[in-house]
Amino acid sequence: MNDPTVLILTSLSSGERHGYALLQDIERFAGVRLGPGTLYGAIGRLEARGLIEAVGESGRRRPYRLTAAGVRALEASLAELRSIVDEGAARLARGPAPGALRAARGPA
Repeated sequence: MNDPTVLILTSLSSGERHGYALLQDIERFAGVRLGPGTLYGAIGRLEARGLIEAVGESGRRRPYRLTAAGVRALEASLAELRSIVDEGAARLARGPAPGALRAARGPA
């Protein structure tokens, strides 16, 4: 999973964070290293949509937090992801479709 929106909202769900702290937290829990342009572009879009808000400034750092709309958006995204994961797991449990393994390995 490397959708910056879901990653940022997930990080902020456990409390306020500034940009660098978001980068560190996301890399820690998701193993994804967002570039600063990706992070701050996504932050701008999330603020414009009312999903996060700045909480003042602490020196050069500007912490952000989730809004109520952000919590709802994260809940909806997680439910959608959960549905996809459940479907994928169910399909794998039934076994691969005929020819799927052969197609994945390439021509013999």
